[in-house]
Amino acid sequence: MPVESQISSRANPRFKALRAQLAPGGPGRGCTLFLGEKLILAWLEAGARARDRFRPTTWLRLDGAAPHPLERRLAAETLVLGEALMRDLAEAGSPPQHALLAAVGPDPAGPLADRVIVPWGIQDPGNLGAILRSAAAFGFQEALLGPACADPVSPKALRGSMGAAFLMPLRRGGAPLLDGGRWLALDSGPGATPLAQADLREPLRILVGNEGHGWKGVDLPPQVRRVAIPTCGVESLNAAVAAGIACFETARRAERRPGP
Repeated sequence: MPVESQISSRANPRFKALRAQLAPGGPGRGCTLFLGEKLILAWLEAGARARDRFRPTTWLRLDGAAPHPLERRLAAETLVLGEALMRDLAEAGSPPQHALLAAVGPDPAGPLADRVIVPWGIQDPGNLGAILRSAAAFGFQEALLGPACADPVSPKALRGSMGAAFLMPLRRGGAPLLDGGRWLALDSGPGATPLAQADLREPLRILVGNEGHGWKGVDLPPQVRRVAIPTCGVESLNAAVAAGIACFETARRAERRPGP
């Protein structure tokens, strides 16, 4: 039987330890939190890769909530938290009834996949999660995080991706080392090639710039080509929307391309 303990005070040493485990971000993050039953089930259903990357350590249950069937199945320690404590950990106004603390394994190594999304300077965890969700929905196989990105495995980003972060390998932090693939940066500025005319054949790496200033002040390597999504009446698109359009167009062309 899993061990169950109840915590009602922020001064409790076990609660303080939980906060400390979740504090580090970026490549230094060793633990994360799956917030809510839906996200926990998405992790479980994502398959062996997700279970190898994220290993459950502690089940967190809101005081007053009924035990979840997965508590026994995962055989993890259960902590029952008061509403204020669960809200603190979830950083949300309405705390989930269930959450799962998981250890985060190392980033993947080796060559990049054929289709890679490269968020660069995306600072909002919700935006980052939405970009990952769009990429996964349209067949992108990996995410490579550029400089100054939000942590893709933070609780907020995982919740924003609605489980999409479990469907593809994630490499976190630092300037990507360019390989021989096609590196395309989404950019609405002058001189960019319209998306309809861009070469989207694999191996493909699509870069998405910062939500506010795009590529301003960023010295992209000369191998990176700038690609624009034409718009009518607005200067630019939200980063997650632009990523979704580019990923869809990539998938659409791949379906129409004749096989070998």
